[in-house]
Formats: sequence, structure tokens, C-alpha cells
Amino acid sequence: MSSNFSQWWSLKRLVCSFVFLFINADCGQIVRRLPGFSGTLPFSLETGYISVGSSELFYLFVKSQGNPEVDPLLYYIVGGPGCPLQFDETDYTGGLPTLHLYPHTWTKSTSIIFVDAPIGSGYSYSTNPADYEISDLQSANQSYIFIREWLNEHPQFIKNRFFVATDSYSGVLAPIIANNILDGNNAGLVPTINLVGIVSGSPRMNGKEEQSYQTILAHKLGLISKTIFNYAKEYCNGTYFYTDTSTVSAECLEYLEVIDELIEQINTEMVLAPKCSTVSPKLDDGNKRRSLRQTDYWCKGTIKEWRRCNLTFSEGSYDYDVDSSFDYHKNLTKSGLQLLLYSGDHDLVVPHIYTEYWIGLLDITLAEDWRPWFVGGQTVGYTMKYSNYGYRLTYATLKGSGHSPTEWKGRETYEMFERWVHFYPL
Repeated sequence: MSSNFSQWWSLKRLVCSFVFLFINADCGQIVRRLPGFSGTLPFSLETGYISVGSSELFYLFVKSQGNPEVDPLLYYIVGGPGCPLQFDETDYTGGLPTLHLYPHTWTKSTSIIFVDAPIGSGYSYSTNPADYEISDLQSANQSYIFIREWLNEHPQFIKNRFFVATDSYSGVLAPIIANNILDGNNAGLVPTINLVGIVSGSPRMNGKEEQSYQTILAHKLGLISKTIFNYAKEYCNGTYFYTDTSTVSAECLEYLEVIDELIEQINTEMVLAPKCSTVSPKLDDGNKRRSLRQTDYWCKGTIKEWRRCNLTFSEGSYDYDVDSSFDYHKNLTKSGLQLLLYSGDHDLVVPHIYTEYWIGLLDITLAEDWRPWFVGGQTVGYTMKYSNYGYRLTYATLKGSGHSPTEWKGRETYEMFERWVHFYPL
């Protein structure tokens, strides 16, 4: 599902700032200066492309500011599909923004490969028009091939602990990519990827079931009255989303329409935030945004204009062929991997109560029951831990956060990740 709010966290919250969307020097080169930032960059930024068949996947690689030779390595893709890394458009009215460092960057002790995936996102492109007809499974395989090829070109990172990191819709792909990596390792493919686990925020697993849980959470948050909810529950048999309404009773449809009207003007990605018709900068003849078609900042002859989300792609040529990724998650419970899944408790897009529900269906041992976790002496969310013969799953909520918690709770998600990835309890 595409995110209507800015996902600056992909660059600002996790790295340093939203600078990277205005880059590029030459392909595959180290970028030392960026427009809008004074002086030389105080971190290592590499940009380039990896060929996957006739497709070219664009990446930004930020090396750990700690000890990159041994620090973890993340492959990071965001939601959509069709949305690349994005910048914060809040209060943006045009021109070149001033860039600044962000104090809660995940790259303090982790190297991160940010990728415009799948093809059709950001600066990733193909010379073959047929490549844009891509599906979930094909996208996951494309990411898997990218990872192997990238490591072949950066052999110094092959031994680092490796994680697949995703957000929102790409949560569907995370367990598929992980299974592909494990299968490739078992088949003896080179290089062997030192896959340790998955990090996934607001993880999409089953879109249709999540729609029903949206209604349940909206009721819990006080957006739907008890009376309306109970009637809807009775007439709809506890299911609040239908792709085929021909077999649904008139009473159920009536109450579903009432519910739709009640939450129509709610920002489903963050129920406490205003709902805006667009997050794009408002332009007029006297104040035009600086066009990204200036070829100073990326590889000439590729993508001519960067777009926040390729809706034509995500709503047209993309094939959503994975209705549920549960079986892939279930298979991973035998793998010995480490998972960190986290959710905002004011997110209706991927309701935290649904994520908690399907985690329970994995039939793994509850090692640590629901408890608060703290930052600065304050409760910032709740967490649980599960285990299964070496497999470990940590689940956390972010109190007062919306969809993609790194957007809303930068310090808290930084503390969460830092503790988890370095084997400390939340």
C-alpha cells in the first residue's frame, strides 16, 4: 500500500537527512558533497546501479559510522509498491532545501543499502518494457538477486551479519526474500549470505484481513460507537471487508457504509494527525519546485524525473500475487533467524492488533509476555518475545505512533533497533 504521508525516516530518521534524493555523481561512485549541505559529508555515501537481467536497480549505500568491517548490514526497501525513498515535504514550498544531519540515524552502527525496488520505483529502470509487468514473487526474487550481485561487488561485507529490512507493503516481501536467501545458501550458491534476520515496520502480511481489523481497531480507538460496531459484527459475522458483496446481506452492507462514512475523514496512517488531500508541495507560477530533471544529480540516460510514488505502476502493471505471506513466515520459524517486527498503535493501515493476531498463529513459544519498554524513563510502547529452537521473534509497539513508526517516533525506533540488533533487551 502506498504511503500518503512523507517517509523521510528512510533517509532522515535512518540515515542523516533527505539529501539522497537529490544526488548523484557518477554511477557507483562515492558522493562527498551534496547540494544544500555545507562542506564534505561526514559519512560515506555510495550510489549506483546493480543489473538484474535487463533491469537496473538503483541503490544508496551508507556505510556504518561505527565499525563497518563488523557492524550489521541491512538491505532496506520501503512500501508502495512503486514508492522509493522519500523526503519530508512538510512546509516545503520550493527551491533547494537546506540539509542537516539527524541525531538518531541507524547508520551510527549499521551499514544500510537503500534500494529503489521494484523496477518502476524511483531511479530504477529497465531497457525491456516487459520488466515493468512485475509481481510480488518476481519483485522478491529481484531483490534476492540484487543482494547476491551487490555482495559480489562488495566482497568486504560478505561476512557481516545481514538483515532484510522492510516497511509497510514490502513486509509482504521480507519473508519471501529471506526464504530465497536460505534456499540459495542451502544450494551452495556463492557468496553465502550471512542472513541473521528480518526487521520490518508496519509489516503487511494479508491485506484483506488487515482491512477487517481496521474496523476493529477503529472501534477500540473510539472512532466507531459500541452500538454500530456490535450491529456490524452481528450482521457481517465479524468480517468487515469484502471484495465480492453479492453474497453479503443488505444489513451488513448498510453498516459497512456507515463505518466507511465515520472514518472517511480520518487519516488512516495516523488517526491523530490531520487528513490532507496531498502531501505534495503546492506550486504556483512564481514558486516552482526545482526540477529533478537536471541531470547533475544522477546517471544520465536513466530516469529523467523522480516521482514520490509511481501510482501508474502500483495501481496498474503491478501484480499482487501474494495474498498472504503467512506460510513464508511459518517456514522461517524453523530457520533460527532473528525477527524484529514493530507497529504504531494509531495506525489503521496495518493495525497492530492484526500483526499481534497472526504472530500468535505461528504456534511458537511465548518467551516473554506483554510488558512496557522505556526510553528516557518513559513508557514508549509494549513488547513481547517468542522463540522456537533458535528462532527468535521480538514484537514491539510504538505508543502514539502511526504507520511506519520511524516517521513518527525517530528517537524511540532508533533506541529499539540499537538495543535489538546488538542483543540487548528492549
